[in-house]
Amino acid sequence: MDLDKFNLVQNILLGLTLAAPIGPVNVEIIKRGMKSGFKQALLTGAGAMSADATYLTLIFFGLTAFLNQPMMKIILGVAGSVILVYLGAASIRESFSATVATNHQTQRILKNSYVTGFMLAISSPMTIVWWTGVFGALMTSQTHTQTDISAFLSCLSILLGCFLWVFFLAIALHWGKKFINERMTRSVSLVAGIFLVGFGIYFLFRTYWIIRM
Repeated sequence: MDLDKFNLVQNILLGLTLAAPIGPVNVEIIKRGMKSGFKQALLTGAGAMSADATYLTLIFFGLTAFLNQPMMKIILGVAGSVILVYLGAASIRESFSATVATNHQTQRILKNSYVTGFMLAISSPMTIVWWTGVFGALMTSQTHTQTDISAFLSCLSILLGCFLWVFFLAIALHWGKKFINERMTRSVSLVAGIFLVGFGIYFLFRTYWIIRM
């Protein structure tokens, strides 16, 4: 296997390690996929991948120190916590009343799946830690660090791993939706909501400790 093929496989695997773990983005993808099918699940994942592309670009061109500033961590931590708690509370509320959820879904601030995926990923400490840690370490470990366009496009192949995960997850949710009744949908909304609120509270506590340091 030549170096280019090795780097491609390595980057795809790295993308899978970023996308596959259960976190706020995957919880939201699952919830929207079971409720609205393939398109909304894919759009949520596409939004998250856009956030990943943003972080990849910032770190590739040497802005890791900016992202690691305590003030930036606090701003992103608080913003992410608020978004997660809001989405979680909305999901829990919907799980108790399908009729109310249908009538008021258009009133949700983050009703757009793409925007929701982007906001969840861009403000998630989990995403920031992965990009500054794993990808940052990958960049610094290279013998000859390149910052030209060809090297940047090569790094973008990490997003291919993310796309593969999101695409196959969206397909699984699309076909699985046929076997899911209303009661199961409500249960998923309740569990997803609890997880989202839990993530929000956890990130808020982490931000609090950053402030205390």
